[in-house]
Amino acid sequence: MKIVNRKAKYNYKLLEKFEAGISLLGAEVKSIKKGQMDLSASYGKIIGDEAFLINANIPLENIDGYNPSRSRKLLLHKNEIISINAKIKAKKLTFVPTKVYTRGPLVKIELALAKSKKKFDKKELLKKKDLERELERELRGKQQD
Repeated sequence: MKIVNRKAKYNYKLLEKFEAGISLLGAEVKSIKKGQMDLSASYGKIIGDEAFLINANIPLENIDGYNPSRSRKLLLHKNEIISINAKIKAKKLTFVPTKVYTRGPLVKIELALAKSKKKFDKKELLKKKDLERELERELRGKQQD
């Protein structure tokens, strides 16, 4: 099972990726394995000596008093957390989740240090993709002749 945050690649330039575990409830793991998780508005944050995933939405059924977008602890090594925190502060980066996947019985998350894209960068990328698509169509048309 793999859940991908497509908005991350569109809104940010991804620089360095990290893999971490997530501290979850049993029902949340079940929900993630079904593919019911939204990463689009979530981000990572380092508070003190711990890393957290904030605002990731994992909906559950029939549980009273449950907050689907609660903060969840990320399981990273201490030296990884220190280096990530230093890079975030020095280069003014954002800690963005890109994928959530299962590896055996474990649920893993891939996070990336990212730099925010400007509006004109996003437009340029879309124009470039459109041109590449048109070239591919033309090449396919010439090959059939």
